[in-house]
Amino acid sequence: MMISSRRELRELLVNVRMVVIDEIHAFAGDDRGLHLLAVVERIQRLAGREFQRIGLSATVGNPDSLIDWLAGHCGGERRVISVEAASVAADVCVDYVGTLENAAHVISQLHEGEKRLVFCDSRRRVEELAVMLRERGISTFVSHSSLSAEQRREAEAAFSSDSNCVIVATSTLELGIDVGDLDRVIQIDAPGTVASFLQRIGRTGRRPGSSRNCLFLTISDNALLHATALVKLWEEGFVEPIIAPRDPYHLFVQQLLALTLQTGGIRVDGWRDWLGNFPAFSNLPPEEVAILIQHLIDSEILFSDGVLLSIGDEGEKRFGRRHFLELVSVFTSPPLFEVVHGVNSIGMVDWLTVAVEEGKERRPLILSGRAWDIRDIDFTGRKVFVTPSAAKGRARWYGQGQGLSFEMARGVRAVLLSEQSSPRWSNRCRTRMEALRGDYLALGVESTNCVSDPAENHVIWWNFAGRFLNEAFASVLETSAGIEARFDDFSLKFPYETDTSRVTIAIRSLLADPDALRQLPISKQWLDGLKFSDCLPERFAAAAARGRIRVREDALGLIRI
Repeated sequence: MMISSRRELRELLVNVRMVVIDEIHAFAGDDRGLHLLAVVERIQRLAGREFQRIGLSATVGNPDSLIDWLAGHCGGERRVISVEAASVAADVCVDYVGTLENAAHVISQLHEGEKRLVFCDSRRRVEELAVMLRERGISTFVSHSSLSAEQRREAEAAFSSDSNCVIVATSTLELGIDVGDLDRVIQIDAPGTVASFLQRIGRTGRRPGSSRNCLFLTISDNALLHATALVKLWEEGFVEPIIAPRDPYHLFVQQLLALTLQTGGIRVDGWRDWLGNFPAFSNLPPEEVAILIQHLIDSEILFSDGVLLSIGDEGEKRFGRRHFLELVSVFTSPPLFEVVHGVNSIGMVDWLTVAVEEGKERRPLILSGRAWDIRDIDFTGRKVFVTPSAAKGRARWYGQGQGLSFEMARGVRAVLLSEQSSPRWSNRCRTRMEALRGDYLALGVESTNCVSDPAENHVIWWNFAGRFLNEAFASVLETSAGIEARFDDFSLKFPYETDTSRVTIAIRSLLADPDALRQLPISKQWLDGLKFSDCLPERFAAAAARGRIRVREDALGLIRI
C-alpha cells in the first residue's frame, strides 16, 4: 500500500488512530520489529498525528525497555499494564527416549482420548514424526510454514473438532492460532528460549479444572542437557530480555528505497522528513549515512539527478521484479518449489528435497505427513507434481541451527555441576543425567582452564559461552594467534600439541577489552542471513550483522580462563 502508484491506497491510512501489535515479543528483537516500526512512522507521517501504540505479550522479560522501544520518540504517556495470570500448577516432566522412533512410540501409548500438540523445532522432524505416528494408527495432523495455507487450515480445523488426536507442529502453533481446548503439550527435545517454552505450555490449562503441562521427550544427550537447563531457568523465573538490533544499515537501505517509490523521488536528506525521529535511524552517525547514500548512488542502486533520488538501474534490476515485492520483506529464503497434487497445492519444499545425485533414483518426498512420488518437475516454474506413494519418503529443508544462547549454555553448566536431581525428571532422565555428569566431570568440565583429553588427542577449554561467542573466539584465535580450534555450545577444542599459554593470553586480552563485543568477527552465515547486505559496503554489512546478535553486555565479564 505504501509503495503502490495508487494514491488512494495510501489515503486509506490517514485516519489511523491506533496500532495494536499482538505477540510483540515474537519479532521485536529482530529485523521484523524495526521494519514494522519504520512503517508505523511513515503511516504516522501520512496521518499527521501521533497515534496510540499497544503491544501485547505473555512472555516479556524486560517490559519497561520494550515499551520504550515501541514508543520511540512519541511524547505520550507510557504505561506497562501487567495482568496477574491465574494460579495454575504446571505439570512439567523431562524424559530421555534416545530416538525419534522411541518418541513416536511413547506418544502413541500416552493420553489416549486426549488432544495432544507436539512441538518439533524443524519441519523435517515434524514430517518424520507425523509419518511414524500414522503408522501406529494415531490420528495425526501437521502444521508448519512450508505447508500451503489451505493445508494448514484444514489440519487445524480437523484437529480442533477431534478429541483423540495429535497435531505435530513447528512454532507456527506457538502463537495465536486457536486449535480448541488442548489437553497436552509434548516437546521433542527443547525450544531455543524460555519465552518460547512459556508460549507453548500456555496453550494448555485453559479449561476450568485443567492444568498447564508439558512433557519433554529428548532424543540426544545435548537435547537432554538443553531441556534440563531450560526447565531450571524457567523455575528460577528467567525470561530472555528482548533486545532490538543495533546499527540497522540494511533496513535503512530498504526504507530509503521504499520512500523513493512512495514519493516518486526524494531529496538526499528527505528521508528525515519521514524517519528522522525514528531512533533506530536517527542514532546512525550522519557522516556514515552520507557515505552509505553515496555508495548506493555510485552502485546505481539509486539514481541522483542532483536534486532528487530515485531507483537506479541496478536497484531496478535487483528489486524491480514483481513490482518491488522484495522491498516489503526483510527475509531471505532459499529457492522453493511448490508441491502440487492434481489441482491442489500441498506446500513448499526447497531445492534440496528435489535434488538428486547423478545415477541415483529419486526418492519420494514427505509433506503434510504423507509420502509422495515425484512424477514431474518444472524447474522454470518451480513446481513439483506428485502422486501419493506407499514407499518411504524423505523430508529436507535448508537451514542451520543457531546453537544455544549464552544464558542457556551457562544453565547447562549449572545442571552438570549440580549434585541434585529434579523432581521433574523421569527415571530415564535421571539415570542418563547421572551418567552424563560423570562423563563430563571426567573430562574436567568444572575447570575454567584448558584441560587435556589424551583419549581424544585434544585440549579442551570448557567455557559454556554459547554458540556465537565460541565461534567468535575460534575466529579470533585463528586470525590473531594462528591457533586452530573447533567449537560447539560448551567448549573450544585444540590439537593436543597446542601451547595453551598462548590460548590463555589471547583470550584474556579479548576478555579485557570493554568494546570486544562490538568488534567480534562475523561469519559468512550471519552475513548471508542479512537481506540487503549486498547493497552495503563491507564494514556497514558487518556492523549490521553484528548488531543483530543477542549477547548480553556482561557476558564476557562472566567468562574465566
